[in-house]
Amino acid sequence: MIRTIRMMALALLALSLAACTVRNPVETNAPDQEVAAARYAHSGPKQLTLFTMISNDNGSGAHTSLLINASERVAFDPAGSFRTEGITAKNDVVYGMTPYLVDQYTRFHARETFHVVVQTLDVEPEVAELALRKAQSLGPVLESQCALTTSQVLAGLPGFEDAPRTYSPRKLSEYFAAKGASYDRLFEYDDADKSKVLAAFVPEYERAATN
Repeated sequence: MIRTIRMMALALLALSLAACTVRNPVETNAPDQEVAAARYAHSGPKQLTLFTMISNDNGSGAHTSLLINASERVAFDPAGSFRTEGITAKNDVVYGMTPYLVDQYTRFHARETFHVVVQTLDVEPEVAELALRKAQSLGPVLESQCALTTSQVLAGLPGFEDAPRTYSPRKLSEYFAAKGASYDRLFEYDDADKSKVLAAFVPEYERAATN
């Protein structure tokens, strides 16, 4: 009986790992020239903004990501799905996070099944820059490791050494709250199918051209 249970557990683990390895293949990365062209420097204070996606059904955490405003503003979106034509991403870093794209990113995650908690901390420029470099140094993140990888990035920053190494998006959100982060929430009630949101996405340059 014990042997059977162990074999079943190993089989499930193998299936889980197999599923993880096919997500976000490196060949979907934007070319370096597109990454450079998408660069956006935001004039506001240097900040780290934690996004936490929370289930509207049971309050559990579903996803974690980190908006980094350093010498350029990017979103570290580990194991994320905010990827379509007009969005420039390499591994799990989304580039060119203009106010329009930040708004689209936030609304993409808020729908009838989830809401988004947005928490922001002002940091020293060197801390923001280090966060940017750490995010850029990582390869594609495996499914279910978004909070863990984000916590590892944070723990490597001055002033954040006490960040919990956790798989729980909610625990990381609680940590940011204890740090004195600002707090906001976005509720929307769009269709639960995120692919429809991406299908309707209009890159900012196209949007500007139609106005």
